[in-house]
Amino acid sequence: MISVVQNVAIDCADAYALARFWSEVTGHPVGPETAPGDHETQVLLPEGPVLYFNQVPEPKTVKNRIHLCLRPSSSREPEIDRLLELGATWVGDHRQPDGSGWAVLADPEGNEFCVLRSESDRAAMSH
Repeated sequence: MISVVQNVAIDCADAYALARFWSEVTGHPVGPETAPGDHETQVLLPEGPVLYFNQVPEPKTVKNRIHLCLRPSSSREPEIDRLLELGATWVGDHRQPDGSGWAVLADPEGNEFCVLRSESDRAAMSH
């Protein structure tokens, strides 16, 4: 017997607005039956678990104990720029001079996430 991860739940102050941000990040739609003001919504990813946003009254107060790690389809640096333009903020820079490492950003509600090197970035380093 096993369990399958159905969704990754993210507590937030504005479920619809945060889902719209993550919809732009991932390029995948917000659940079709949701609207501004809804207390629960989802971003429907084609593979893996759904991103589920649940509106809660209390604000985020400490560092996430679990977070998303993103591997961009393009190079990492332009993707970081795009995410910052969408409303993400810098949290920490763990990139190394040789191109390895990752960047830590936060979504508009302060939830941390990592941006890893793309597969093409990784392949370029191995040559």
